[in-house]
Parts: sequence; structure tokens; C-alpha cells
Amino acid sequence: MIHTRQFRWPDYDAVVRLWTSAGREVVPRAELEAKLLRDPQLFLVAVAGETVVGVVLGTYDGRRGWILRLAVDPTHRRQGIATRLVADLEAGFAALGCPRVNLLVMPEDTAALRFWQALGYLPFPDVLCSKPMSSAAG
Repeated sequence: MIHTRQFRWPDYDAVVRLWTSAGREVVPRAELEAKLLRDPQLFLVAVAGETVVGVVLGTYDGRRGWILRLAVDPTHRRQGIATRLVADLEAGFAALGCPRVNLLVMPEDTAALRFWQALGYLPFPDVLCSKPMSSAAG
């Protein structure tokens, strides 16, 4: 059974491995410490038993939310984990009153673009995808 929860520091090494395997930049501990002071509820992991199998990092500056560094362990892909992580993160944004969420997609990553579009994110020129949060749209 896979469930999502807020990141905890003992998860850090597993998260680093996930980000590395997905080709994502690793966020240094010092940078995460500052981020976690601001909005710790927007850093989520997906866990199977005690094993971290997915991760997503969100930030909110009071105006816009950002989704960063979504990654799922290759052996657990195609099980809806990324979709669930994003849905739970969106709920966290909505609870904060966030009116819009943005993210960046590399232009050559057509699979990622299709994934985000299927979740309602609309591409803007270049690689920015954005989604208004219906309950807090403004």
C-alpha cells in the first residue's frame, strides 16, 4: 500500500537517490532547511511500507505556487503515484489560498508535457505550465 505524507529529515537520502535517478537537481540540505521553515506541508513523499518511492517539492510565495522536482522510483512508475503526489500537493496549495500553480517542463520532454496537460496544466510560451486553482482562483 502506498501513501503520501509530509517529508521528514530521515527521508533525505532516499529523496536524493530519487532525484538523482530521475536526473533532477538535488536540493542541498541548507536550502531545504530554509524552505521547510516557510511551507513544510508542500514537500511530500510517497511511501511503500517504509520505502520512499516518490517525491514532489512545492513552494508558495504568497502569490503563486510552484511544483518542483517530481520524481517516482522507476520500479513504481505507472501506478498513479505522481498523479497522487500532485493532487495532494494541489490540496496543500488550495489550503493556503494559492490562486495559481506553475511549473517548468523541459521542451524536449514531451512525455512530461503530456502528463501535466492531462492534469489540467496549460502550456504557455516556451516551457511554463500553469493551472488556476479553482477554489481560490483570483
